[in-house]
Amino acid sequence: MNTPQTQYARLAIVSLLIVGCVAVLLPFVGTLLFAIVICVSAWPLYARLLSALRGRHTLAALLMSLLLVLLLAVPMSLLSGALAHGVELIIRYARPLIDNGLSSEPPAWLSGLPWVGDSISTYWAGLVESREELNKLLRQLFDPARKLALGTVAIFGQGLLQLLLVIFFVFFIFRDAHIYSDALLTAARKLGGQLGERMLHLARGTVTGVMVGIVGTSAAQAFVGMVGYTIAGVPGVLMLTFATFIFAMVPVIGPTLIWGGAAFWLQDQGQTSWAIFMLLWGVFGISSVDNFVKPVLISRTAALPLLLIVVGVFGGVLVFGFIGLFLGPTLLALGQALIREWMTDKNEELATNPPR
Repeated sequence: MNTPQTQYARLAIVSLLIVGCVAVLLPFVGTLLFAIVICVSAWPLYARLLSALRGRHTLAALLMSLLLVLLLAVPMSLLSGALAHGVELIIRYARPLIDNGLSSEPPAWLSGLPWVGDSISTYWAGLVESREELNKLLRQLFDPARKLALGTVAIFGQGLLQLLLVIFFVFFIFRDAHIYSDALLTAARKLGGQLGERMLHLARGTVTGVMVGIVGTSAAQAFVGMVGYTIAGVPGVLMLTFATFIFAMVPVIGPTLIWGGAAFWLQDQGQTSWAIFMLLWGVFGISSVDNFVKPVLISRTAALPLLLIVVGVFGGVLVFGFIGLFLGPTLLALGQALIREWMTDKNEELATNPPR
């Protein structure tokens, strides 16, 4: 018997079920969305691999997951170890300075810098006059700085674990992609008809375009960085290149931490001219690539104006974090499609029933 009480009970059960599902999936939303982005972007490669394997979905998904492990997880683990070792060296280098205090004379490499060396020496002399207070301040700042550096290493390690979880999700999404794609297409047609189907394709194209822009720009910056590291004679070129590729995906700071660290190492080795070269190469070469390559790649792949792409990328990062790089432009693209559809229907209505 379909009484109001029965309907309320069903509605309460369905609501509780939805709330429970959301609560269970909430900790994995970001990871799952990133896995979906990777699957959507790598779909052409997966489709070719699936065709070569004669429709063996499990084997194709396994090979794609192993490829991601080889290209991302293994270098990321090596980079995490190198980062931890670098933080340890920095702490070991800074500890004597903190314990013994500031020396009366600046380091030779610092005072020997062209154009600014004399000014630094003069400023250093002024600091020495209040050496005790400065040394006390340095000792107070050392522990927070050390904790921050170690926290950065820990975050990098957590990122590695999250990346492995992403690859785990990627395997199952690829394996059952034919089921998910059919279900999404059916739902889009039922909800919006031809508009729903167009929006589904638009979302896929936008995500792919943003991914191509981000990965392509990072690859370009990594290549330019590799050339600079090789010319300057910095050791560990391959590791620095991969680090530049990874950090180039991070907004604002990006690869500055990598080429800046390379310049500092060159200066510490007494190679002042090469350190200056590395700084100039980083500012005008590596970092400037992002300003014109990313918008061009995204705008050529995604059917979205350049202004909306820029606003979507930065606004998405501010609101959603890293995954906002993809969500921002996708949401703006879908909104633009809805507005255009509404304007088209409105114009057709005015053409059919003109105002009197």
